Amino acid sequence: MAAERKVVPGPAKPPLDIEPGQRRLHGIKIYRVHPRRQSCPPSAARAAPAYPAVVTSDAPAGDQPARDPRPAPLASLARPSALLPGDRVAVICVSSPADPVALAAGLDALRFAGLDPVTYPSAHDPGTMRPYLAGDDAMRAGDLRAALTDPGIAGILFARGGSGAQRTLEAMDWTGLAGMPPKVLAGYSDVTAVLEAVAVRLGWASLFGPMAAIREATAHYSFGSLLRTLMRPEQATVIQYPEAVTLVPGVARGITMGGTLCLLASSLGTGTSWPARGGILLLEDVNEEEYRLDRMLTQLRRSGYLDGVAGVVAGTFTGCGSPELIQDVLAERLGDLAVPVIAWANVGHGGRFQTFPVGIAAELDAGTATLRLLDPPLRVTPS
Repeated sequence: MAAERKVVPGPAKPPLDIEPGQRRLHGIKIYRVHPRRQSCPPSAARAAPAYPAVVTSDAPAGDQPARDPRPAPLASLARPSALLPGDRVAVICVSSPADPVALAAGLDALRFAGLDPVTYPSAHDPGTMRPYLAGDDAMRAGDLRAALTDPGIAGILFARGGSGAQRTLEAMDWTGLAGMPPKVLAGYSDVTAVLEAVAVRLGWASLFGPMAAIREATAHYSFGSLLRTLMRPEQATVIQYPEAVTLVPGVARGITMGGTLCLLASSLGTGTSWPARGGILLLEDVNEEEYRLDRMLTQLRRSGYLDGVAGVVAGTFTGCGSPELIQDVLAERLGDLAVPVIAWANVGHGGRFQTFPVGIAAELDAGTATLRLLDPPLRVTPS
């Protein structure tokens, strides 16, 4: 279990040695990252067992444990194949009902990309059991299992988040699924719980990305990022976050993981929670007050979930209150982990959403706010 650490507040005024554009929160320098173009070719896939990630951080040394200076071999989870034109993809709901107009727009976008979307009953259910649930638990779990086991389905896209994925997982029958060839699953928000579950139960990589039902005004950007990752993954190995802020500089290697904060917290203590040890952890959320974010981060700390985390990518926190206060909470609750941390990466709810691959060996450079995947997020089939 992670030890609860006393955080000493920083000085009332910035010290004189801080460069222009920097400031301190709780004794931690905050760096504004400037956009820059980098060309980092992906390395060859590594078929080596995972070791504790190597981290180099500019955070105050304090009582940090000694770290192995050797490069740490990393192995991605089982990567599904990239989608090809003509592939049939399941569109389902494991959470709340999808808006029919938004779903129709998303289905058209998938067809324009050359895919063949197949909608399941849960994608069309208007909330017959409860207004906030797409069908009953048996329908949602049945659709998920049917899509996973159908050999004619190449991937699974979730129509909407909301609430209900935890109930779907409670009803899910995983019998006979282990050892199946991996299929790509893509979604976010409430679907975080499902992406964790397929990593833990099946050992599959997946995509934390936009839903199939298009609603946001910036959907052209977000959906474009998703389609590139789904269909041209070799072009999606360097992800830059030009608007991010560096909370703790440094470079870390680990396995990408995480998602929406409230779902990570609600999965704690279940058989599908995936602790962050050795991970490059994504955290984002929407419409949560600052004190609730503070409480959920503290829950992750106290539960031991954050023990051994290699680095943190904090994404968007749309509708969560004062950005200054949110950044203060992130710096204070994550800064003393002594690992690289960035905030305000454009991943998650609201605005231009870059798809975040889950379960992939990666390197985070917090100083340049760049995530470099060491493997393409999906396997590319030779032509």
